[in-house]
Amino acid sequence: MPKKTSNYDKLVEQWQRRFVEMDKEYLTRLLPELGREGEYYTISHYRRRFGIHEKTGRIVPLEDNRPVSIYTQLNIYTLFGYVKPTARFIGDWLPFADLRDASPFKTAFDRMILLPLAATFSGKEEAFRRACEALGGRPLSGSGAKYEIDAFACIPVRFLFWDGDEEFPAQANILFDRSATDFIHVESVVTIASEGLFYLAEAAGLEIKGSPLNRP
Repeated sequence: MPKKTSNYDKLVEQWQRRFVEMDKEYLTRLLPELGREGEYYTISHYRRRFGIHEKTGRIVPLEDNRPVSIYTQLNIYTLFGYVKPTARFIGDWLPFADLRDASPFKTAFDRMILLPLAATFSGKEEAFRRACEALGGRPLSGSGAKYEIDAFACIPVRFLFWDGDEEFPAQANILFDRSATDFIHVESVVTIASEGLFYLAEAAGLEIKGSPLNRP
């Protein structure tokens, strides 16, 4: 039987065609992290390098043979499609709900990402630290375990974790620079966070607990 095409697959195909038509020289000026190797434009997402074929728009891994999730593909494509000419890192860190146009998604963000992040690493603070460092995380000062990790070079993300005790459960938060929604669509900020959760759990060798997200 032929493989059924999902809405995600159709969306990826649309973005592939859109990428082929993009002005790559202009895009590289907006995103200096975008490189070039042969027929591929290159970019890193959570320290994993990907190539985007100039003639097909297809995204492939450059340093391993693992499949590229549709969330990762859409994060890359929407970065290319939504980055504004005025986008610049500001240095003003905010929780997700305080980003522009993000408040309607707060409840889902907490349920699908923050609570599972806390549950997955509950009692495993050292595993959280090692996972962050495996993704190139830079430690931050303060209580708990806090790291800044580059989702993309232009979109650093701060992952914060406080382990629980007999009285309080583990807690987690994720902070973004105010400029994040100048680089990418606000709904893609959600999938940037969800891919961060996935890559952290993968680096720690843990299964994600309590997330209703299905990672296509």
